[in-house]
Amino acid sequence: MTRVVTVLNQKGGVGKSTVTVNLAAVRAEKLMATLDDDAPSPVAAVSIDPQGSAHWWANRVDALPFHLVQAHDDPLEWLRQLNNLPGIAEVYVDTAGWFDLDPDASGDGLGDGYSADALRTVLDVTDEAIVPMLTAPMCFDPTARTIRKILQPRGIPYRVFINDWDPRDGEHWLEQTQKFVRSQGWPLAETVVRHYKIHTNASNEGVVVTQYKQSGTAANAAADFYKLADELSLVGAR
Repeated sequence: MTRVVTVLNQKGGVGKSTVTVNLAAVRAEKLMATLDDDAPSPVAAVSIDPQGSAHWWANRVDALPFHLVQAHDDPLEWLRQLNNLPGIAEVYVDTAGWFDLDPDASGDGLGDGYSADALRTVLDVTDEAIVPMLTAPMCFDPTARTIRKILQPRGIPYRVFINDWDPRDGEHWLEQTQKFVRSQGWPLAETVVRHYKIHTNASNEGVVVTQYKQSGTAANAAADFYKLADELSLVGAR
Protein backbone atom coordinates (compact mmCIF):
# COMPACT_ATOMS: atom_id res chain seq x y z
CA MET A 1 0.00 0.00 0.00
CA THR A 2 1.03 3.57 -0.64
CA ARG A 3 1.28 5.96 2.31
CA VAL A 4 -0.73 9.10 1.54
CA VAL A 5 0.27 12.33 3.29
CA THR A 6 -1.96 15.33 2.63
CA VAL A 7 -0.77 18.90 3.18
CA LEU A 8 -3.82 20.82 4.30
CA ASN A 9 -4.94 24.18 5.64
CA GLN A 10 -8.00 26.24 4.79
CA LYS A 11 -5.81 29.35 4.82
CA GLY A 12 -4.15 30.20 1.53
CA GLY A 13 -0.57 31.39 1.44
CA VAL A 14 0.76 29.17 4.22
CA GLY A 15 3.19 27.40 1.89
CA LYS A 16 1.35 24.18 1.09
CA SER A 17 2.89 23.80 -2.37
CA THR A 18 6.40 24.55 -1.10
CA VAL A 19 5.98 22.03 1.69
CA THR A 20 4.59 19.35 -0.62
CA VAL A 21 7.36 19.66 -3.19
CA ASN A 22 10.22 19.85 -0.72
CA LEU A 23 9.06 17.04 1.56
CA ALA A 24 8.58 14.84 -1.50
CA ALA A 25 12.10 15.71 -2.65
CA VAL A 26 13.70 14.93 0.70
CA ARG A 27 11.83 11.67 1.16
CA ALA A 28 12.64 10.62 -2.40
CA GLU A 29 16.33 11.27 -1.81
CA LYS A 30 16.32 9.22 1.38
CA LEU A 31 14.34 6.29 -0.04
CA MET A 32 16.29 6.17 -3.30
CA ALA A 33 19.57 5.95 -1.38
CA THR A 34 18.61 2.34 -0.61
CA LEU A 35 17.70 1.45 -4.22
CA ASP A 36 19.65 0.71 -7.38
CA ASP A 37 20.88 3.76 -9.27
CA ASP A 38 18.48 3.15 -12.16
CA ALA A 39 15.45 2.45 -9.97
CA PRO A 40 12.46 4.76 -10.45
CA SER A 41 11.53 7.10 -7.64
CA PRO A 42 9.20 5.56 -5.02
CA VAL A 43 7.74 8.97 -4.17
CA ALA A 44 5.07 11.03 -5.90
CA ALA A 45 3.61 14.48 -5.38
CA VAL A 46 0.02 14.97 -6.47
CA SER A 47 -1.59 18.39 -6.71
CA ILE A 48 -5.35 18.87 -6.59
CA ASP A 49 -4.91 22.64 -6.39
CA PRO A 50 -6.42 24.16 -9.57
CA GLN A 51 -3.80 26.92 -9.45
CA GLY A 52 -1.18 24.28 -10.21
CA SER A 53 1.66 25.96 -8.33
CA ALA A 54 3.44 22.69 -7.58
CA HIS A 55 3.08 21.55 -11.19
CA TRP A 56 4.42 24.85 -12.55
CA TRP A 57 7.39 24.61 -10.19
CA ALA A 58 8.15 20.97 -10.92
CA ASN A 59 8.12 21.56 -14.67
CA ARG A 60 11.03 23.97 -14.20
CA VAL A 61 13.19 21.46 -12.30
CA ASP A 62 15.78 19.37 -14.11
CA ALA A 63 15.89 15.75 -12.94
CA LEU A 64 12.98 15.99 -10.54
CA PRO A 65 13.58 13.31 -7.87
CA PHE A 66 9.91 12.33 -7.60
CA HIS A 67 6.88 11.84 -9.83
CA LEU A 68 4.56 14.84 -10.15
CA VAL A 69 0.91 14.63 -11.15
CA GLN A 70 -1.43 17.60 -11.59
CA ALA A 71 -4.76 16.01 -10.76
CA HIS A 72 -7.18 18.82 -9.97
CA ASP A 73 -9.50 17.71 -12.78
CA ASP A 74 -8.73 13.98 -12.86
CA PRO A 75 -11.54 11.45 -12.33
CA LEU A 76 -12.39 10.89 -8.69
CA GLU A 77 -11.92 7.17 -9.27
CA TRP A 78 -8.23 7.81 -9.94
CA LEU A 79 -7.87 9.80 -6.72
CA ARG A 80 -9.44 6.91 -4.81
CA GLN A 81 -6.44 4.79 -5.85
CA LEU A 82 -3.76 7.07 -4.40
CA ASN A 83 -3.18 4.64 -1.56
CA ASN A 84 -2.52 1.79 -3.95
CA LEU A 85 -0.08 3.02 -6.60
CA PRO A 86 2.28 0.33 -7.91
CA GLY A 87 5.92 1.12 -7.14
CA ILE A 88 5.08 4.20 -5.06
CA ALA A 89 5.79 4.07 -1.33
CA GLU A 90 4.74 7.61 -0.41
CA VAL A 91 2.47 10.24 -1.95
CA TYR A 92 2.37 13.87 -0.86
CA VAL A 93 -0.80 15.72 -1.84
CA ASP A 94 -0.91 19.48 -2.35
CA THR A 95 -4.32 21.01 -1.75
CA ALA A 96 -5.96 24.37 -2.28
CA GLY A 97 -7.34 26.67 0.38
CA TRP A 98 -11.10 27.13 0.49
CA PHE A 99 -13.72 29.64 1.59
CA ASP A 100 -16.12 28.47 4.28
CA LEU A 101 -19.36 30.40 3.73
CA ASP A 102 -20.60 29.65 7.24
CA PRO A 103 -17.72 28.81 9.61
CA ASP A 104 -20.12 28.09 12.48
CA ALA A 105 -22.33 25.68 10.55
CA SER A 106 -22.14 21.91 10.79
CA GLY A 107 -20.50 20.00 7.98
CA ASP A 108 -17.01 20.29 6.59
CA GLY A 109 -17.46 23.69 4.97
CA LEU A 110 -15.88 22.60 1.70
CA GLY A 111 -18.99 23.42 -0.29
CA ASP A 112 -20.08 21.86 -3.56
CA GLY A 113 -18.38 21.25 -6.87
CA TYR A 114 -15.58 19.11 -8.20
CA SER A 115 -12.76 20.69 -6.19
CA ALA A 116 -14.62 19.97 -2.96
CA ASP A 117 -15.35 16.40 -4.01
CA ALA A 118 -11.72 15.90 -5.04
CA LEU A 119 -10.50 16.96 -1.61
CA ARG A 120 -13.05 14.75 0.13
CA THR A 121 -11.93 11.82 -2.02
CA VAL A 122 -8.28 12.42 -1.16
CA LEU A 123 -9.15 12.66 2.54
CA ASP A 124 -10.86 9.28 2.32
CA VAL A 125 -7.52 7.64 1.46
CA THR A 126 -5.25 9.88 3.54
CA ASP A 127 -3.07 8.16 6.13
CA GLU A 128 -1.99 11.37 7.82
CA ALA A 129 -2.18 15.11 7.32
CA ILE A 130 0.39 17.85 7.74
CA VAL A 131 -1.02 21.24 8.68
CA PRO A 132 1.35 24.17 8.04
CA MET A 133 0.56 27.44 9.76
CA LEU A 134 2.16 30.85 10.00
CA THR A 135 3.07 32.86 13.10
CA ALA A 136 0.21 35.24 12.37
CA PRO A 137 -3.09 35.60 14.27
CA MET A 138 -5.03 35.58 10.98
CA CYS A 139 -3.90 31.97 10.54
CA PHE A 140 -5.27 30.74 13.86
CA ASP A 141 -8.99 30.44 13.04
CA PRO A 142 -8.57 28.83 9.58
CA THR A 143 -6.18 26.29 11.09
CA ALA A 144 -8.68 25.54 13.85
CA ARG A 145 -11.48 25.06 11.31
CA THR A 146 -9.26 22.77 9.24
CA ILE A 147 -8.68 20.54 12.22
CA ARG A 148 -12.11 20.80 13.83
CA LYS A 149 -14.26 20.46 10.70
CA ILE A 150 -12.10 18.40 8.34
CA LEU A 151 -9.56 16.23 10.14
CA GLN A 152 -11.00 15.37 13.54
CA PRO A 153 -14.45 14.24 12.30
CA ARG A 154 -12.73 11.90 9.85
CA GLY A 155 -10.30 10.57 12.43
CA ILE A 156 -7.30 11.47 10.28
CA PRO A 157 -4.03 11.64 12.24
CA TYR A 158 -2.41 15.03 11.82
CA ARG A 159 0.48 17.20 12.95
CA VAL A 160 0.76 20.98 12.86
CA PHE A 161 4.04 22.65 12.06
CA ILE A 162 5.07 26.29 11.96
CA ASN A 163 6.18 27.45 8.55
CA ASP A 164 7.97 30.52 7.19
CA TRP A 165 8.94 32.03 10.53
CA ASP A 166 11.36 34.93 10.11
CA PRO A 167 13.80 35.05 13.07
CA ARG A 168 14.34 38.74 12.38
CA ASP A 169 10.80 39.37 13.65
CA GLY A 170 11.74 38.09 17.08
CA GLU A 171 10.29 35.15 18.96
CA HIS A 172 7.13 36.72 20.41
CA TRP A 173 4.68 35.50 17.76
CA LEU A 174 6.53 32.23 17.37
CA GLU A 175 6.00 31.56 21.06
CA GLN A 176 2.39 32.80 20.92
CA THR A 177 1.66 30.48 18.00
CA GLN A 178 3.24 27.52 19.74
CA LYS A 179 1.26 28.35 22.88
CA PHE A 180 -1.98 28.56 20.88
CA VAL A 181 -1.40 25.19 19.21
CA ARG A 182 -0.58 23.48 22.48
CA SER A 183 -3.58 25.06 24.21
CA GLN A 184 -5.81 23.38 21.61
CA GLY A 185 -4.24 20.01 22.30
CA TRP A 186 -2.97 19.66 18.74
CA PRO A 187 0.23 17.71 18.07
CA LEU A 188 2.96 20.20 17.12
CA ALA A 189 6.17 19.41 15.30
CA GLU A 190 9.30 20.58 17.08
CA THR A 191 10.84 21.61 13.77
CA VAL A 192 10.15 25.19 12.69
CA VAL A 193 10.74 25.98 9.03
CA ARG A 194 12.34 29.40 8.93
CA HIS A 195 11.83 32.08 6.31
CA TYR A 196 14.55 32.15 3.67
CA LYS A 197 14.42 34.01 0.40
CA ILE A 198 15.83 30.95 -1.36
CA HIS A 199 12.58 29.09 -0.63
CA THR A 200 10.62 31.93 -2.22
CA ASN A 201 12.86 32.00 -5.29
CA ALA A 202 13.33 28.25 -5.70
CA SER A 203 10.29 27.75 -7.92
CA ASN A 204 11.45 30.40 -10.35
CA GLU A 205 14.99 29.04 -10.36
CA GLY A 206 13.79 25.48 -10.90
CA VAL A 207 15.28 23.82 -7.83
CA VAL A 208 14.05 21.92 -4.79
CA VAL A 209 15.76 21.73 -1.39
CA THR A 210 17.76 18.63 -2.27
CA GLN A 211 19.38 20.68 -5.04
CA TYR A 212 20.34 23.71 -2.93
CA LYS A 213 24.02 24.52 -2.52
CA GLN A 214 25.45 22.65 0.45
CA SER A 215 26.95 25.67 2.13
CA GLY A 216 25.95 28.91 3.83
CA THR A 217 22.38 30.14 3.90
CA ALA A 218 21.18 27.61 1.32
CA ALA A 219 22.34 24.72 3.47
CA ASN A 220 20.65 26.19 6.54
CA ALA A 221 17.41 26.64 4.60
CA ALA A 222 17.47 23.07 3.31
CA ALA A 223 18.26 21.73 6.77
CA ASP A 224 14.85 22.78 8.08
CA PHE A 225 13.06 20.57 5.56
CA TYR A 226 15.42 17.66 6.21
CA LYS A 227 14.71 18.00 9.94
CA LEU A 228 10.97 18.23 9.34
CA ALA A 229 10.95 15.19 7.07
CA ASP A 230 12.97 13.18 9.59
CA GLU A 231 10.71 14.23 12.46
CA LEU A 232 7.52 13.39 10.59
CA SER A 233 8.95 10.06 9.47
CA LEU A 234 10.05 9.22 13.01
CA VAL A 235 7.07 10.33 15.09
CA GLY A 236 4.38 10.42 12.41
CA ALA A 237 1.16 12.26 13.03
CA ARG A 238 -1.07 12.11 16.07
